[in-house]
Amino acid sequence: MQKLADAGLRVFARRGYHEARVDDIVRAARTSHGTFYLYFANKEDLLRTLAVECAAAIDEVADAVPSVTPDRAGEEALAEFLRSFLGVYARYGVVIRAWMERQVTDRKVDRLGVRAFTHIAESLGRELAAAEAAHDAATVAALMAMLERTSYAMTSRDLGFDPDAALTTLTRVIHRGFFGGAQPRTPR
Repeated sequence: MQKLADAGLRVFARRGYHEARVDDIVRAARTSHGTFYLYFANKEDLLRTLAVECAAAIDEVADAVPSVTPDRAGEEALAEFLRSFLGVYARYGVVIRAWMERQVTDRKVDRLGVRAFTHIAESLGRELAAAEAAHDAATVAALMAMLERTSYAMTSRDLGFDPDAALTTLTRVIHRGFFGGAQPRTPR
């Protein structure tokens, strides 16, 4: 089943969910149609399974949102959180994109995405409030948009930049811009 799920992620990423066929997934998994249908009724069922896995992974990351203080320790804690989120995005980006781009027609699957991203937004909002930073709905929405779109860019395309440098930049922008992290002193 895991082999088919992994193959589904690869095929959905390469061909797009709507263009992917069960035959493509079976071929990528190097298994038979019979094996596919032993576990899944159709590709929608496979997407549902992947969405459940993705939502659980996002929930795990949301539960681990750290306390982000304005000092170096807060920046490092934020970097670890972002690294975890990017790892989930790298694995399940095709599912997340299907949610974000409204490609999912199954309402239960769509609700999983809404619930998972609401959970992470609420966790970040609580940490913003604890840091005595702006934590209104517009601020949290801007933070989530930055997080999701940057994750998309970093994991979905080879843009030719160093992923570690991109993570460092994302961390600094969020830490300083949202959590009030200290600005480095620039010599005059």
